[in-house]
Amino acid sequence: MTPEVIDRTEMLRPEPAIALGRLLGVEEPDLKTEGLPLLWHWVYLLERPHQADLGADGHPVRGALPAPPEPGCRRMAAGGRVTRFGPLMVGREAMRRTEIVSTTDKHGRTGRLTFVVVRHTISQDGNVKVVEEQDVVYRDSPTAPAARAEAVEVTPVSLDESDWPVPVDPTLLFRFSALTYNAHRIHYDRDYARDVEGYPGLVTHGPLQALAMAESVRRTGTTATAIDYRVVAPLFDHQGLVARSAGSGSLREATIRDLGGRVTAYGRIHLEDTRQ
Repeated sequence: MTPEVIDRTEMLRPEPAIALGRLLGVEEPDLKTEGLPLLWHWVYLLERPHQADLGADGHPVRGALPAPPEPGCRRMAAGGRVTRFGPLMVGREAMRRTEIVSTTDKHGRTGRLTFVVVRHTISQDGNVKVVEEQDVVYRDSPTAPAARAEAVEVTPVSLDESDWPVPVDPTLLFRFSALTYNAHRIHYDRDYARDVEGYPGLVTHGPLQALAMAESVRRTGTTATAIDYRVVAPLFDHQGLVARSAGSGSLREATIRDLGGRVTAYGRIHLEDTRQ
């Protein structure tokens, strides 16, 4: 039986944040005074399901939120919204409450689609620090094996000063999967991604793309407090990843593109109000 609400409490230790900074190749925040930057809570308070509770694709099929509506459904991360009301500090306990906000069935070109909105509320010292809503989509189980897609070489376009290229390779994707305890095989098992799901390569995580957008803003020395992001197309390991953010005032528009200039994700990022 799938629970309606899951609460998880743990001590936030510095090591996961240090590991994420080294993975992304970014400047590590001053964890003693700044706390975790926007989206860095993704390496904490993780569900750690039993191996026996994982489906063929690596996602939990029971005892977790969300759970697939039916056996064999394929899961995709479509986007989400995250607001940081205050810094999560390491060296202290935090509690995450997870619950389903809504479930909607629709019919698309490939069959039934189930849209699930999952809310995470993270509190520390009795105060809400982060509220997140994740948009998850489940596709019906295929009735026939997926057609194998061949990798198409990307012709790089020129980059400008506002672009931040992040080198993507199987090692990076595997390490990010391990750090976030994400066992979805499309990110590290090339044979499964190609022969079962029909992808031309390993799939770059939607959350990794969102993190790159948020970090493209933090690299400018500003503090992001909220993001609304959408994954609009799959991004594969051989295509690279380029993050860009632009704008002024309290709002930045961010995108993820492959090296050929194709946009795969976009986001709107709000900044801390520094007016006195």
